[in-house]
Amino acid sequence: MKPADFPPPFDASEFVAAPSDPDDERIQVGVLIVGAGPAGLACAIRLGQLLEGAPQIAARLGDVPVAVLEKGKQPGSHLLSGAVVNPRSLRTLFKGRVKTSEMPFYGRVEHESVYLLTQGRAMRIPAPPTMRNHGNFVASLSQLGRWLGERAEEGGATILPETTAAKLLVTDGRVRGVRTGDRGRGRDGAELANFEPGSDVLARVTVLAEGTQGHLTGVALGRLALEGDNPQVWALGVKEVWRVARPLDRVIHTMGWPLRAGPKYREFGGSFIYPMGDDMVTIGMVVGLDYRDAELSVHDLLQELKTHPLLRGLLKGGERVAWGAKTIPEGGFLSLPRRLHAPGLLICGDGAGLVNVPALKGIHYAVESGRLAAEAAFAALQPGETPWRPGALARYDESLRDSFVWDDLRRVRNMRPAFGRGLVLGGALAGAMTATRGAFPPGSSDLEPDADQELISAGGAASYPAADGKLTFDKLSSVFLSGNKTRDDAPNHIRLQTDVPRELARLWENMCPAQVYEAVEGGVEVTASNCVQCGAITAKGGRLTPPEGGSGPEYTLT
Repeated sequence: MKPADFPPPFDASEFVAAPSDPDDERIQVGVLIVGAGPAGLACAIRLGQLLEGAPQIAARLGDVPVAVLEKGKQPGSHLLSGAVVNPRSLRTLFKGRVKTSEMPFYGRVEHESVYLLTQGRAMRIPAPPTMRNHGNFVASLSQLGRWLGERAEEGGATILPETTAAKLLVTDGRVRGVRTGDRGRGRDGAELANFEPGSDVLARVTVLAEGTQGHLTGVALGRLALEGDNPQVWALGVKEVWRVARPLDRVIHTMGWPLRAGPKYREFGGSFIYPMGDDMVTIGMVVGLDYRDAELSVHDLLQELKTHPLLRGLLKGGERVAWGAKTIPEGGFLSLPRRLHAPGLLICGDGAGLVNVPALKGIHYAVESGRLAAEAAFAALQPGETPWRPGALARYDESLRDSFVWDDLRRVRNMRPAFGRGLVLGGALAGAMTATRGAFPPGSSDLEPDADQELISAGGAASYPAADGKLTFDKLSSVFLSGNKTRDDAPNHIRLQTDVPRELARLWENMCPAQVYEAVEGGVEVTASNCVQCGAITAKGGRLTPPEGGSGPEYTLT
């Protein structure tokens, strides 16, 4: 049995429509950016810089030349990453306007260690070339997002928080904008006293920068025939921030335990431990969602990891202060869309799959793609040009292919599928790929959807530690620590079959870090208000749709 045998009750055509509001009620903006993450905000910042030198074009775009929709409470609310940031793209974006020392970083990486773990030992190994971070900077992505949002507003962008993009507005093959989601509906969909209907937001150019598992990005890829040759595959990362008694002077990565090396398990991933100043560290566990054991839980693997002597020593005397979870697109070059533009539309950042898995990097690719998207949109707004002319936005694809982003991803294109053969063989193949700069093996591997993996029950949960409230924690206390803002009576935004075999119900129950799913007699029950919108269910047999604006986590340190 596999999750794909039980597809969710989801039809993408439900989320594509023509504008329906009367002309005088439609919201008109110049460029509409969906998502206030690093890609969307970099796009807004660069557009502000370009329009500053082109007042005539800015005037033609109306009162709101650049608008950014953000479904969270504010920019940064839904952002989570490791994060060690390569500053290259941020320096290019600000071009001397902002110094690196003025960016919200916790410090430069001066030392790093990589360990291969067994249950009781940590063997230090040389850092693979792809994982060397000397000269990069440790950051909180949620803090970086808020800072970038301030820079975007200073440049003239209008940020609309607590606003979901529910439908893609398309007429005659041209993307016209989005329809925002309703607010103030009850669990059964009925209008409450505070009901506010969604609105049509029309733009000359729409930029989808929704991040991982973007709802409209997935709809657009299928509707506009943009999908590439391979499906996207995903990993799930669960992260904690700790206030600690002793400072950490290096970034640490681990591989091996508590993951199992055998190819039958398909358990690919590892952990990161990064210093956040002198008094905090962040620790996370990342696991590919093509794993097969229905009992595996990434949240509980992180709890188990903390019982290792290496981690226990780092966290001794500390206190957990933040928690969160998020999926990561792992297909890389193999899973890139056929095109990243369509008439009136651009796609950038994690939504496009611009993540380098071996290097554990995606933030600077998101910033670079947002900047290039802004420049392509600006070029298509020049007198005599129209952004919905076929090919008018092709400059974006061309510039991305000429950038370091494309070259970086191409060189490591076959590494992620190699690890489907197990840690030992996958590591050997990855070494050969690194040594040949991607020339070996020739060609490209194939990927299969995470939901197509056959399930097994292999005892993954047998060694998970009980929550003690000091070092190890349960899922519900972790959801509380995320600052989850979802109303208990909000409509269910998760689509999945509930009448499913117990093995699949157990997979979903264990997979979810927020205890949204519970295996019961005859299927699975869903507590949607727990959801932190990590996106794992979309990879493993269900589908997230847009929640009510302002719901979900309120991340501040992740």
